[in-house]
Amino acid sequence: MRFGISTLVVATMAFAAASSASAAAREGHCGKGDGDLIIANVRVIDFRGSKPDVIERATISVENGRVARIARKAPARLSDNAQLIDGSGLTLIPGLHDMHVHVWEESELAANLAHGVTTVRNLSGMPFHLKLAEQVERGELCGAHLLTSGPILNGNGPNKQINHQLVNSAEEARNAVRAQHGAGYRRIKVYSNLSRDAYDAARDEAKSLGMAVAGHTPEGDRRFNEAGEVSFDIGFDELLDDGFETIEHVESISWHALGDKIDARAARKVADKLAKHNVTVTPTLVAHRNLVNVARSQGAYAARPGSETMPPLVQLIERKSVARWAQENPEYEEKKAAFYSRFTEMLDERGARLVAGSDAGIFVNYHGLSLLDELDLLVEAGLTPYSAIRAATANAAETLGTKGGTGCVGAGCAADFLLLRCDPLTDIQCIRNQAAIIFRGRYIASAELKGPGGLYAAARAHDNDRLIANLFAGLAAQGVTATPDELFRAIEGQ
Repeated sequence: MRFGISTLVVATMAFAAASSASAAAREGHCGKGDGDLIIANVRVIDFRGSKPDVIERATISVENGRVARIARKAPARLSDNAQLIDGSGLTLIPGLHDMHVHVWEESELAANLAHGVTTVRNLSGMPFHLKLAEQVERGELCGAHLLTSGPILNGNGPNKQINHQLVNSAEEARNAVRAQHGAGYRRIKVYSNLSRDAYDAARDEAKSLGMAVAGHTPEGDRRFNEAGEVSFDIGFDELLDDGFETIEHVESISWHALGDKIDARAARKVADKLAKHNVTVTPTLVAHRNLVNVARSQGAYAARPGSETMPPLVQLIERKSVARWAQENPEYEEKKAAFYSRFTEMLDERGARLVAGSDAGIFVNYHGLSLLDELDLLVEAGLTPYSAIRAATANAAETLGTKGGTGCVGAGCAADFLLLRCDPLTDIQCIRNQAAIIFRGRYIASAELKGPGGLYAAARAHDNDRLIANLFAGLAAQGVTATPDELFRAIEGQ
């Protein structure tokens, strides 16, 4: 994301009125009860196996926000505090995970939860994300569970951005990782400009501290020959055994591994390698598809329902990108979109682990909604509805190291669930037909989500003063101390 800091300052005044709604995300309705409930006569689907594990007419007992037991008959007795939910005609599945988001405001956590996304992994961290994560877990904030990387680690080069922490030597990289660990981050995100020395040092330091490594595959310097073909200092294959938590974007993999060529035979070989080396991939098909959607609609797609959940300041920052893509001829990018879809199918066919992510929080990728769009695109690519939902549940949990805790329905699992009015195994669109969300063992009916003080209201309640304060504090923590005008000129000159 490209930050126009002067734009932020101007927009503070333009959107001052929105700040008065700052408390709404904290007051958003997060369900009734104390985490004890019983859901009776419900159809249950667990996604941890290679095939669906379905129990018809089950009874789930939840205590203190976790599943205590699942029975095939009604309970003999009810806990004094348990809320009883009749699940007749409904299907229960685990809450969804979005494995690639950019959170700029706490209202976006409410937007995720309102769409059934109960856990998000933020991949552009700042200090305020650590505080938000704690507030959610303490029950002070109504929104999805938040996991976060530290600030993006990148080097000088074509892709550097103002919110990246630039490390251009091994020493700088080691020091940056140590500082991020000391601040409380438990994963790093690496980016494409990193040199071999800086990347190796960051990776090794992270591993020594027990931190996960995710992100774009580092390239070092890139060079173009007379034919316009690109080569890189760091080959894609050199990184396959480096223990990435995830590699992000089939679009970025196509760039680095295939030189941005639409080549199905070469893509098949790359898919084989990723599967063989047990690399987990976050395809983020929706991120590229939304570029196409904006081009096709000449920009109108940016204003679709759901756009109100993106903070006005972020929309203002992204307006230049939207305007640019609104003028593009979509034909070439449509060919790329079809190729990225086929590449994703190849990964699934060869047994590579896929996790669902949306890149929400940038461009026109809206929190919660875009994850549901991503599941649609995974099915369009050739995955079964079961495999697509598994990418957002059990696969995500296993990747995060929370297997058996989140992304599952069974004894000991967190009671973060969706209650659906239909069968998601036969139609992925069913994932949008939510009768209720259960979060930390609390039941939130669909009508309550959309009512006064509900999560939909919280998702639209943006505090622009807080957003700006958090961004400046985050940039200061990364050593960016220039004035707003200096920052703006630096950004515009990139």
